[in-house]
Amino acid sequence: MLTITQDLYDRIVAHAREDHPDEACGVVAGPVGSGRPERFIPMLNAARSPTFYEFDSGDLLKLYREMDDRDEEPVIIYHSHTATEAHPSRTDITYANEPGAHYVLVSTADTDDAGPFQFRSFRIVAGEVTEEEVAVVESY
Repeated sequence: MLTITQDLYDRIVAHAREDHPDEACGVVAGPVGSGRPERFIPMLNAARSPTFYEFDSGDLLKLYREMDDRDEEPVIIYHSHTATEAHPSRTDITYANEPGAHYVLVSTADTDDAGPFQFRSFRIVAGEVTEEEVAVVESY
């Protein structure tokens, strides 16, 4: 199960809406081994595409060095789908390389500023996708 604060949940959704019609992407880092998402890090979709996202390799290298310096790891890796449901695509599954992370997808398909939208979390390990429950809390 993914437990996330309302603030982080709202920030991920806001980023997805802001970047629409392109896919948004980012990371929420947390202390190594804690499984607790804490630091919201919106990233630029280098592909600038409504159907695909890609982290800029330089930005990603910088982020991983920064997380290492802060004793953090990626707890959530998120992106949006702008025309389909919030479920990992074959491409998403292929590129999922953090087996300990929660892969959050937000669908902005058929939405307006007020919603509705889908917010779902998955574990992706060795190509196997498992949806998990999301618990939104005020604080940890």
